[in-house]
Amino acid sequence: MEKELFDFVAERVDILSTSEASKQETKEAALAWKSAVEGADDETVDAATAKFVDFLEGRPNTVDGVIAFAQGPAVEMFGKEAADQILATQMKRKEQGEKYCDCDACTAAVELLTKFDRI
Repeated sequence: MEKELFDFVAERVDILSTSEASKQETKEAALAWKSAVEGADDETVDAATAKFVDFLEGRPNTVDGVIAFAQGPAVEMFGKEAADQILATQMKRKEQGEKYCDCDACTAAVELLTKFDRI
């Protein structure tokens, strides 16, 4: 794997492994990628990357998913005012044609999936 592509993947893996927005299984998969590629040859890096990108497919939240969250669980978790703010932001993003959640974890996942022509 070219250094530029490796660095691109590694930066997003770092985000996914540490983001508060990442689910635990995503953090674990990101850390597994890091372990697999440390000092590895290109073939191993490519295989680990393919496995991680496969894992990410279907995982980024959609804008519609965030809207549903804002209309339901977010009210109890964050309060009505915060939930209404989330809802307004996501409704605006949807009107602008955005498809995915804009948190750091979903953004990193979408960037990886896009880079590897998976979305």
